[in-house]
Amino acid sequence: MATVELTFSALPAHVRTARLVATAIARRTGVEESLLDEVRLAVGEACSRAVEAHRLHCPGEPIRIELRDDSGRFEVIVTDVAPSDDIDHGLSPLANEQFGISPDPFSSGFGIAVIAGLADDVEVYPSPKGMRIRMSWPAATNGVAPA
Repeated sequence: MATVELTFSALPAHVRTARLVATAIARRTGVEESLLDEVRLAVGEACSRAVEAHRLHCPGEPIRIELRDDSGRFEVIVTDVAPSDDIDHGLSPLANEQFGISPDPFSSGFGIAVIAGLADDVEVYPSPKGMRIRMSWPAATNGVAPA
C-alpha cells in the first residue's frame, strides 16, 4: 500500500493543486480513465468545503489529504480541524439522513451529497473538532494503470 500525504493552507488556490495531485495519483493507481473526472470533482468538493470551514474557524490550521491505493481501491481522505457547533456540519438534508446526522433546517449545503454521487464509496466522520471525508474508487489490483 502506497500513501501520499499532503497538507495545505486554507486558500482556494490550493484546491486546484489537490485536484491535480489526486487525479495524477488515481491515474497511476489504475483508476479507469472514465472515472478521473469524478475523482477530480469529488476531491475538489471535499477540499473546497474544508477550505471554507477553515477560513471561517481556523485559517491558520492546515487541511490534510491522504491518497492511497489499498486492495484494488484508490482512497482519498480529506481531514479538516475546523471546530463546529453546527449539528449538520454544512451537509444537505439528504446527506444528513444518509449519514445519520440531525439536519439543520436552515442549512443549504449539499457538498457531501455531491461527493456521494461522484465517489464509489463515501464515509463521513463529523465531529465538533472537524470533519473527515473518506472517498474511494475501484483501481487496478496490481497498482499499475491498464495499458
